[in-house]
Amino acid sequence: MSWFEKQFKLKEHNTDVRTEILAGITTFMTMAYIIFVNPGILSATGMPFGAVLVATCIGAAFATVLMAFMANYPFALAPGMGLNAFFAFTVVLGMGISWQVALAAIFVEGIIFILLTLTKVREEVVNSIPVALKLGISAGIGLFIAFIGLQSAGIIVNNDAVLVGLTSFRANPAALLALIGLLIMVALEIKKVRGGILIGIIAVTILGIPFGITQMPEGIVSAPPSLAPIFFKMDFSALKSLNFWIIVFTFFFVDFFDTVGTLVGVSCRANMCDKDGKLPKATQALMADAIGTTVGAVLGTSTVTTYVESASGVEQGGRTGLTALTVAVLFFLAMFLNPLISIVPACATAPALIMVGGYMMMSFKDMKFDDWTEFFPALLAFFMMPFAYSIAAGIEFGVVSYVALKLVSGKHKDLHWIMYVLAALFILNRAFL
Repeated sequence: MSWFEKQFKLKEHNTDVRTEILAGITTFMTMAYIIFVNPGILSATGMPFGAVLVATCIGAAFATVLMAFMANYPFALAPGMGLNAFFAFTVVLGMGISWQVALAAIFVEGIIFILLTLTKVREEVVNSIPVALKLGISAGIGLFIAFIGLQSAGIIVNNDAVLVGLTSFRANPAALLALIGLLIMVALEIKKVRGGILIGIIAVTILGIPFGITQMPEGIVSAPPSLAPIFFKMDFSALKSLNFWIIVFTFFFVDFFDTVGTLVGVSCRANMCDKDGKLPKATQALMADAIGTTVGAVLGTSTVTTYVESASGVEQGGRTGLTALTVAVLFFLAMFLNPLISIVPACATAPALIMVGGYMMMSFKDMKFDDWTEFFPALLAFFMMPFAYSIAAGIEFGVVSYVALKLVSGKHKDLHWIMYVLAALFILNRAFL
């Protein structure tokens, strides 16, 4: 028996080493943008770009390794988009708080997450969400991912009159290449070609060379910058400040429900939930996320969280921690190979997100459309995620409407007590924050 089989139980999960590694490469390719985007956002606070790039790679690799060995799930983690923007533009630049204090807030948030995970509060929240809402969340994340993909490809652009609009393909060859890449991926899926998404990414990257969209690197390997300027630079001097705890709560609130939504959505799509709709090893998965956040703050980066792009590897057959381990290794190598990784243009990875979004929206086929107390909250979660640009907002509207409709229809026995608590927290959050 190979080490891979013994550690990750590949046969039990109906997969093999080749499939898992290809799935890991696919997941990494769809989320590798964070290696450059995260430092770009956090450097606006005065943090050194190179040091944040290293912290991003090490933080992602460390947390994803934890996910691989603690939970044996194919989920990848990295500093979260949205949370990094809140860190830089709202907390540091908007509120005038130093990035060192902001890192301390994230560290405290991570410790709170660890304590809640040890008491299994987070697992109870994950497992208390009804099946209908889980289906809506999964499909909603799919629509959200597809919308992000369309934006990243440059196909959907800003239009002040109607918020969004369609690009001019004549003036935007990258958008046209993204459509070609999407057709390639779908065609390979029809033919049941394993690794079709990865093949599509590589094909578009090559096609982008003559258009000048894919910029060839001057080298392949480079020494990573020093982490010293941001390593262990947390400043806890503001612990007694009310603003500090408001920041902690906001990081906590958004990260909590983004992570819950991602775990629920991707695991349901991968058929990892048991017959009662519960996620086995939810505690281990949530602990990997919590420790990742805490270590990320020590390294010098914003909140580390589970990535919805993990769905791309799941759709390529990834079912175990070997997929996550592959992603972790690639994040570590990225510190040395960033000139090579940076050549992959957004129009190459964007069609992968669109396609994965389509996969995840298929979960709606299991919805009970004849029960509006089940269907409508799921539908609300489905729509709110992309249109509010927030997984947490989708869960919020889904949970509150689910509780309200069950109560007014006399079906309160369908409600887990945690659903009442969540609904109350969401309402209070909107009322006072």
